Amino acid sequence: MVAGTEWITGRAPTYSGKVRDLYDFGPLLLMVASDRLSAFDVILPTPVAEKGAILTQLSSFWFDKTRGVIANHLSDVPLAELVPDANDRARLSKRAVVVKKTQPLKIEAVVRGYIAGSGLSEYRRTGSVSGIALPPGLVEGDRLAEPIFTPSSKAPVGEHDEPITFDQSVALLGEALAEQVRETSLALYRAGAEWAESRGIILADTKFEFGLLDGELVVIDEMLTPDSSRFWPADSYAPGGPQPSFDKQYVRDYLLALQWDKTPPGPVLPESVVAATRARYVEAYERLTGLAWSSL
Repeated sequence: MVAGTEWITGRAPTYSGKVRDLYDFGPLLLMVASDRLSAFDVILPTPVAEKGAILTQLSSFWFDKTRGVIANHLSDVPLAELVPDANDRARLSKRAVVVKKTQPLKIEAVVRGYIAGSGLSEYRRTGSVSGIALPPGLVEGDRLAEPIFTPSSKAPVGEHDEPITFDQSVALLGEALAEQVRETSLALYRAGAEWAESRGIILADTKFEFGLLDGELVVIDEMLTPDSSRFWPADSYAPGGPQPSFDKQYVRDYLLALQWDKTPPGPVLPESVVAATRARYVEAYERLTGLAWSSL
């Protein structure tokens, strides 16, 4: 699905992001997860079939499981109230949710329990991640003594998010809110990591987004999905190099082998990469929820 897909007949989305399209209904939003895939903050031209539905259903699973940690943006308003056409609803049924409109915070809340990805690159350059000094001698995939909060800036579509320090997040949010975001992010990571471990999956790192609803912090967007997290199979975990994954790292690894400068337009993905990526998303959903994936 290209950005701006018309999910509701005769009505274009109010806003289109890297993956999600939003429809504005006053105090509510209809949030639709497309099959678009982004890597290195670039939307790739090749969709992954049913990816948006998998992300939506997995996020809903996590939102429900973590209600005891923090409230979320899901609304009880039924889809039919916003989308009266039955054909439109059928197209949206698994990939759309009705959510309460919030004031999104200006940072992305990243938590790392293992050293990998951009965190590893920064560690190799500086010995720290987002201003947090780490022990010397860590190798790729090592588990950290404690999970760390490593926020990043929120870049517009097509631009790159940049790591920031906690002090910089304080400057953006204020001290009390920044501390609340940090502690909530760490609590959500621990809850997710504990559950994932019980399902044979390591949650290496993940990204949360938050908003304010009537002055209260709530978690929004997506949560603990293969798009926002780095999932590794526990039975093959071996620090010292790249790990097999249930997330889009498979796509990142393919792209890193190309002569591509990580700027738009992104390369077309071969069918084999698309199929393997979809299989990883499905397996992550099934292992984490304990449910079989039912295709659209």
